[in-house]
Amino acid sequence: MQCLPSPLIDPATETLLTSYEWPGNVAELQDAMHRAVLLSPDGYIGPEAIVLADGSRLAPPASAAGKPLIASFVGQTVEEVERQLILETLERCQGNRTSASQILGISVRTMRNKLKAFVEAGIAVVPAT
Repeated sequence: MQCLPSPLIDPATETLLTSYEWPGNVAELQDAMHRAVLLSPDGYIGPEAIVLADGSRLAPPASAAGKPLIASFVGQTVEEVERQLILETLERCQGNRTSASQILGISVRTMRNKLKAFVEAGIAVVPAT
């Protein structure tokens, strides 16, 4: 397994982390930070990288952070958006299917089946690690 360097945490991210109640205590915080490290391969954890187990984000109000991201999906099919999300998550996890499927909240089997379909359609997929 490849070790990643210690990440830098944005001050706004620190504020989000300290202001959240963390009902799952340390385990929930640990899981969120694990996801954040995997989603921030550049070593810088911004507020958008904090994702809870249910897929929700601890981020600034949607009016400030969410609208430009959602606007980029307009005009795409759900299938296209799903494919893009899977492939980018897999890339950020450096090809680790288990980590990517955990972040996405899908089984490794579902991940494997979707990736197989992508390859059969001629879409490049990050090699497994």
